[in-house]
Amino acid sequence: MVGPPGSGKSMLAERLPSILPPLAPRELLEVSMIASVAGELAEGRLTDRRPFRAPHHSASMAALVGGGLRARPGEVSLAHNGVLFLDELPEFSPQALDALRQPLETGECVIARANHRVSYPARFQLVAAMNPCRCGMAGEPGFRCQRGERCRADYQARLSGPLLDRIDLRIDVPAVSAADLIRPGKAEASAVVAGRVAQARALQRERFARAGSEIGCNAQCPAALIETLAAPDAAGLALLRDASEKLGFSARAYHRVLKVARTLADLEGSETVGRIHLAEAISYRMASERLAQAA
Repeated sequence: MVGPPGSGKSMLAERLPSILPPLAPRELLEVSMIASVAGELAEGRLTDRRPFRAPHHSASMAALVGGGLRARPGEVSLAHNGVLFLDELPEFSPQALDALRQPLETGECVIARANHRVSYPARFQLVAAMNPCRCGMAGEPGFRCQRGERCRADYQARLSGPLLDRIDLRIDVPAVSAADLIRPGKAEASAVVAGRVAQARALQRERFARAGSEIGCNAQCPAALIETLAAPDAAGLALLRDASEKLGFSARAYHRVLKVARTLADLEGSETVGRIHLAEAISYRMASERLAQAA
């Protein structure tokens, strides 16, 4: 999420666990085991609420991915089956951010030391927030940055292209005006959204079960299988082909667009992936590609 200070990016991230389905028994066991190893299982209490971790941007690489003398799990493993929220994303050290690339890709974090090697699960949903520039107000009406476009370019260039390639959705969050607060519009309750998410997850589990897989959601689907389960219609395929050529999608980006489109179709209860689902998925990726070009 990219937007000026006070636009609600952190609030949106903190609300995300409220629309996610409760932990399944197997997921609950995994989360509890990691918390126990890290010494964070308070009084042996278990909860079916998905983890939400929000480390400060001064966190070291070892704090994020794990380490130390006893190779304890880091924030990425403590967020397993939950949400890892990184606020002020460009303020994290480049080394710490690039260390996230392997867990995002494989779903596990490997900590290697001279005398031992430890692997912790780390399948989490990454949510990040940042200002459009260092002063925070680039592009906002009535604001003129003294450094101009260079302020935005330098700030966004702190993020590496390979990391941005692993981020599926980039959303611009506009500033909230006084009128928005005084006369709020109609909005869905979290319980309504959570019900729609639960239905989509149920569709995905049934689809993967028919395919002979124990995968729980589209994000975990391997490339070969998603090409079959998210095969678009002719119009959608033509759109995806044109977008891939014009935007220069990597193989990873291509398959991630298919996963997002498949999820959008599931949220609508549609069995087929149409052109409209692919167009929306590509629009999120196009914003990510523009940010990657600045990096």
